[in-house]
Amino acid sequence: MKIKLLALAACLFAASGAFAQTRGHEFGIQSDNDSFLAQGSDKYYTNGIFLYYRKALDAGKNEKLGNKVLGFEVGQKLFNPQSASIPSLNYLDRPFAGYLYAGASLNLLYKSENNLKLTARVGVVGPASGGRGAQEFIHKTFGFYPPEGWEYQIRNDVEVNLSAEYNKLLARGSFIDISAATYANLGTGFVSAGAGPLIRMGNFNQLFQSSSTQSTASKGKNALLHEHEFFFYYKPQANLIGYDATIQGSIFKDHPEAGTMEVTKDIRHFVFSNELGLNYVSGRFVYGLAAIFNTKDVKNQAKAHQWGSATLLYRFD
Repeated sequence: MKIKLLALAACLFAASGAFAQTRGHEFGIQSDNDSFLAQGSDKYYTNGIFLYYRKALDAGKNEKLGNKVLGFEVGQKLFNPQSASIPSLNYLDRPFAGYLYAGASLNLLYKSENNLKLTARVGVVGPASGGRGAQEFIHKTFGFYPPEGWEYQIRNDVEVNLSAEYNKLLARGSFIDISAATYANLGTGFVSAGAGPLIRMGNFNQLFQSSSTQSTASKGKNALLHEHEFFFYYKPQANLIGYDATIQGSIFKDHPEAGTMEVTKDIRHFVFSNELGLNYVSGRFVYGLAAIFNTKDVKNQAKAHQWGSATLLYRFD
């Protein structure tokens, strides 16, 4: 089975160079899982699955815009304590929670190599997110232990959130550059903000048509620095957390809710993250691999947490 998967990946990788670089549409998938780092981990943010579709829009008469991208996404995230099977509540150091959402975004990318990406998401935290069923399916399919403890999960609540991301090129050399990367979330489910540098090393393109800013869908009106993107990156980030519904439950309700077994926790308001990754873009395909290491985001959490992420996008006219 592994040999077949490796052969398929090799074919996709080889085929990616057989087509022109610029495409106006792209769709694909991203998968997050802590097991990707081969540390035997199954805790905290343990799994995520996301589907994306992006379309390059005409920048019109705005000469400052290098690219404009409309995006749509759906996703699901799963969270559990230090284990997905807890023997007692004493081991529940982070709540069980699922988060299911759909969103739309508009990414405005300027020739001066700064961009503003605005996103709106509507979703649900709680049993309606399907988190318990998804984790039970994953564990059964891959022969893992059965999850135990989802009866204590965060209760149902609808979340409406807005987010903004802003990136700006600071300096560039022949094979390395550095940008400022910032974001802010505001809504009923998540309130947070973060900032830090993004360092890229290798063959990378301008920030208005690069995988770094989710702008590989392009009308192709601007010259590329490189026909194929292939670069390593490092992104440390300081994050201030105001509210997290997957940890604290609904922002409008008392917790735990009467008549339920819901268990909520108190958040840490400062989280530091380190992300290291590799991106490759050629022809119709966009590939991404990353490892993310976060400090503890819940008070009295037993350990820090980390996970891996893999992305594959297909571009077309």
